Amino acid sequence: MTASLPYRPCVGVMLLNAQNQVFVGQRIDRTSEAWQMPQGGMDPGEDPLTTARRELREETGVTDVTVLAESSRWLHYDLPEDLVPKMWGGKYRGQEQKWFLMRLNADDSHINIATEEPEFSAWRWLDVQEVPNVIVPFKQQLYRDIVAEFTPYIIA
Repeated sequence: MTASLPYRPCVGVMLLNAQNQVFVGQRIDRTSEAWQMPQGGMDPGEDPLTTARRELREETGVTDVTVLAESSRWLHYDLPEDLVPKMWGGKYRGQEQKWFLMRLNADDSHINIATEEPEFSAWRWLDVQEVPNVIVPFKQQLYRDIVAEFTPYIIA
């Protein structure tokens, strides 16, 4: 039944610090651990990079970044069947995402997850290879794919 539903157009941001660690946030709407990188839906007429900058600002307060790379393709994930009716009004089977690799050009004091509409209850930096291990299972393959694509751009 859900296979006939479209994917929600979305973007994601892999944000690096000066030590090449990746920002992850603990979702505020979950009681169990559910970490993710900043991401969000595209507004009508909005291009992916504009959406990525907006979502990053809305979720982390961060505006001072350098864009290092853009994913070569749109990646997608499917929600588990039981989540489809609970997410986005049941209109989507999951998300298709364009990803951006960005570097934070400031220190950690510029990160503020207590935004107008907070999405994260906590945040931390992780080594890039650790990121897929802390993500909910249905997003892990997408995260492995984006880590593999962006790793060459991350200078150790």
